Amino acid sequence: MNQKKANALCIERQYLTRKANENEYINLYRDLQPGLNVYWNGFGDPPSLTYRADFNDIEFNRERQRKHKLIKGRFCGGNLGWIMPEDLELFTAVFIKPLENPNTRQIALLELIEREPLTIHQMKEETGMLVKEITPVLHRLQEAFLIYEDQFDGEWDRGWHKFSDMHPDVNLKKYTRHEAIKILIQRFAYRLVCFDAKMVKSYYKLPDKEIKAAVSALVDDGVFIENENGYILREDFEMLNNYAAEPIKFVYAMHRNDVLVKSNEHWLKEKFNHSYPDTLYYMLIDGVFCGTVVGKFRYTPEVEDVMLELSKDEAALRKDEILNAVHYLCGKNNPIKKYQGGKV
Repeated sequence: MNQKKANALCIERQYLTRKANENEYINLYRDLQPGLNVYWNGFGDPPSLTYRADFNDIEFNRERQRKHKLIKGRFCGGNLGWIMPEDLELFTAVFIKPLENPNTRQIALLELIEREPLTIHQMKEETGMLVKEITPVLHRLQEAFLIYEDQFDGEWDRGWHKFSDMHPDVNLKKYTRHEAIKILIQRFAYRLVCFDAKMVKSYYKLPDKEIKAAVSALVDDGVFIENENGYILREDFEMLNNYAAEPIKFVYAMHRNDVLVKSNEHWLKEKFNHSYPDTLYYMLIDGVFCGTVVGKFRYTPEVEDVMLELSKDEAALRKDEILNAVHYLCGKNNPIKKYQGGKV
């Protein structure tokens, strides 16, 4: 299999060269769920597939939140994310953590919420518990899909509801966990094109054993073909023979919640290791991860250096393009102290 062609097809399907219209974006979002906001910079904002839309997708998703066309939950290792409600049964099948032995605090809060929707402030008044005691209980009940946090706007004090009251038609037994994982992995495969089990684990935070079982079943069913780089959809493997890749020419600073970063973070962290406090962004240049932006996350990202695996000549030639890409995420007025170890 031609890995360059597979990478080019991945970039095409991610809409990183040609931007997606609204219908294309909705399909892309569905395949890459759960949606996340921009890491650090976008705290509290709606989810975004940065660089991929020909419109402001943050505002688009804000409106989808308002209309409950995106709903909030805890998936992928208990982390918050946003999914389309028509996929709720699929995601509950994969990520539900049943509450088998609830403790007294969990029982108390669940009984309160089952009587009527409450905000955290109201729970505090009703129980005398501190917010720091209430919050982890709510998170655990949320992971069990017993309660639902109705965040449809940017307000902080949101109502917590009984899950079945908000989603009365959801069948939590529609899919087995194995069936649902197979569906998610097929969607993932379509957008990533060539992948391995470590990428699936990095993105979905699922156990190795279950990933292997799902992938093996899809290979046995003829859906996937195994190759030297991992797995690929059979139709993509056949299609790549005649695929004419468009030249890839772009520079993007990719934040840490981006799908391409999250699905490759297991090797990105190792390859681009450094002694700075934080990795701020990874640099995607012409479709390939070529370096990292390092510094410290504070109120705004403090950029110490842009460290690249480029030749000296190419780094110099594309310096302005690269710095502009970093400023796009960190802010135009945020100084970049170093470039390739030297002063900017």
